Amino acid sequence: MNPDLLALGFLEYVVFLLSTTCHEASHALVAMLGGDRTALEGGQVTLNPLPHIRREPFGMVIMPLLGIASGSGLIGWASAPYDPLWSIRHPKRAAWMSLAGPAANFTLAAMAGIAMKIGMALGVFLPTGGTFTRIVGAAVEGGVADSVATVLSVFFSLNVLLGTFNLIPVPPLDGYGVLGLFVTEGGARKLQEWRMSMRGLAIIGLVVAWRFFPAVYYPVFNTAIGLVYSGVRG
Repeated sequence: MNPDLLALGFLEYVVFLLSTTCHEASHALVAMLGGDRTALEGGQVTLNPLPHIRREPFGMVIMPLLGIASGSGLIGWASAPYDPLWSIRHPKRAAWMSLAGPAANFTLAAMAGIAMKIGMALGVFLPTGGTFTRIVGAAVEGGVADSVATVLSVFFSLNVLLGTFNLIPVPPLDGYGVLGLFVTEGGARKLQEWRMSMRGLAIIGLVVAWRFFPAVYYPVFNTAIGLVYSGVRG
């Protein structure tokens, strides 16, 4: 791996770490506000990555770094604890908890996209196409603007990816829990009960989600990048 790719991989890992921390902290915060103190007592209601790393060191450190070092891509995960009995007693609150994580990712993507759009409007950045790792280029090659453009691009792309993937409505992903917002209280409770009973089949859900992810992700990403580029002259 050449130095440029290694540096980009390290940047992607830092963005992944920060974005995943925001994702899990949002789950934990909404659960706490809904009456479940499990994540609070576990130290997850924080933007400090360390408590989240201590809970999932393999998914937040080892696997992502191995993926970057091997060139296979960044792969990782994290989790926030919650009380299953609480989720069954308060299924609507649990559904909001599920939505909080992806909402945090889309918020980060929106913030990065707004910053990119402002930079392009001011002529600091120049549009160069919608690649995953680099969406905008700098007006001054090799300058500070170039570094800022790259950071914003990775924040935008990675958070659109994380938010979209986690909203796929199959267990154990957040999107399954979000379904509870669109049904009755009894229906939401039944979804939570099914989720508990299907814990052993989580790997199957992830395989299914990954199989259909491209069909979901690319339309979302293209729409998002279209909003960033709208009104910008290349």
